[in-house]
Amino acid sequence: MTARVLRCHPGVGPPVEGEALVTDDNFSARYDLDRLKGVFSRPQHQLYGQSYVGKVLVVNTAKGGVASAWMLHEMRARGVAPVAILFNRFNPILAQGAALAGMAICDRFDDGDVTQLIRTGERVHVDPEAGSVTVG
Repeated sequence: MTARVLRCHPGVGPPVEGEALVTDDNFSARYDLDRLKGVFSRPQHQLYGQSYVGKVLVVNTAKGGVASAWMLHEMRARGVAPVAILFNRFNPILAQGAALAGMAICDRFDDGDVTQLIRTGERVHVDPEAGSVTVG
């Protein structure tokens, strides 16, 4: 299978690689996650019960604000964080939280809805500074 390169707005964080966990649901570190166990804990979330630890999390958009931002740092410090989060669109507060956490984060993909461009289980390389995501 040939690798696909997706272009996006330059993000923050280091280049990383991991397995994709994809949903077209939205994301809140405060309300959707059990940040101690590393799983989605809100029963109404499409990824309920699944682990996000070490994954490239691919979601629609960010929910929440300041609390979600500092929670990214907390999750990373505990070792229960995704390696990257890819969004269709995120807010500046979450970008600041990702920068503080040293977590890769990108949004605004040229080819469309990122939740449709990547499938759960695919290997993904994220290079935020270059604004590129390689799938496969």
